Amino acid sequence: MKFRKLAGSHAGRIVLAAVPVALVSTVLMAGVAQGAVPVSFAVSGSQFQISASKLDGTGFSQYAGVAPDTSGKQHQVAIANIKSATLADLCQSVVSDTPLGKVGILITAGGGGNPASASDLQIGMTDLAGDAEFHNIRIGVDASTVNTTAKGSAGDFAQDSDTVTISHLQQTAWSTQASVFTLTGMHVQLTDGSKGCF
Repeated sequence: MKFRKLAGSHAGRIVLAAVPVALVSTVLMAGVAQGAVPVSFAVSGSQFQISASKLDGTGFSQYAGVAPDTSGKQHQVAIANIKSATLADLCQSVVSDTPLGKVGILITAGGGGNPASASDLQIGMTDLAGDAEFHNIRIGVDASTVNTTAKGSAGDFAQDSDTVTISHLQQTAWSTQASVFTLTGMHVQLTDGSKGCF
C-alpha cells in the first residue's frame, strides 16, 4: 500500500488511493467482539459483494480475528469498525446454489442523494478496493488500544482513524452488522445469480 502525506492545510491527513486490501473477513456489532475471536454468531458458507459510490464514516478501526462458519470451519477475518457511516448508492449481492440452480439476491439502497446510514457498523471482508482517505490515522497500533468500542487482542497489529472516506467502494464480505441500519429507498430483487454489484 502506498501512502501519500499531504502538506499545508491538509497536514494530518493521509490519502490511500485505489487500495486492494486483500484482507479476510467478518463483521459484528460494535461492543460484541471483545477479542480477536468474534463468536456471537456463525457466518454462513457464502460470501457476498458490497459496493457503494461513497462511504463516509467516523470512529474507524481495523484489526485481524477469526470467526467460525456453520460447519465449524475457522476463517481468518479482518474486522473493520465504524461508529457512524453513510453509504451512497449501496448495493449488496449474494449468490447461492440451490437444487433448482443458482439463485441470487440483489439489494440496493441509498440512491438519489439520500444515502443509507449505519451506526456501530462492523464489516469483515476478504477483499476491499477503492479510493480511501483517513484523517488522523494511526497505523501499527496495538489492537487492544484502538479508539473504537470493539477491540482486538493485545499485541495484534491494528490501525484506527478519526474519519474514513472511501469512494468507489467494492468489497467481498462474510457478514455485515450494525446496531441501526437505515436503508433509504431499499429495493430487493431475486436474480438468476448472474447479476452482482460489481
